[in-house]
Amino acid sequence: MSAERVAMIRQRLESVLSLDSLEVIDESHLHIGHAGARDGRGHFRVRVVSNDFLGLPRLARHRKVYAAMGELMTTDIHALNIEALTADES
Repeated sequence: MSAERVAMIRQRLESVLSLDSLEVIDESHLHIGHAGARDGRGHFRVRVVSNDFLGLPRLARHRKVYAAMGELMTTDIHALNIEALTADES
């Protein structure tokens, strides 16, 4: 299931952003026993580099990433740690 979720996250971001690089890490194993992990959803970290973030403040960048996740935030993802950068910032 973990590899499938990573693939879904990757596909969602690739479909809406012009990416210079993307790293998706499943950190669910670090949260075993955590109350939020009991429902089976995972904890993930993404490092997204895209010039689609040019001129956007951090909150707007994160909103773009969350929008790309859509319903995955309620079905598959419990927590998402986001690093959203432009190519010049990476």
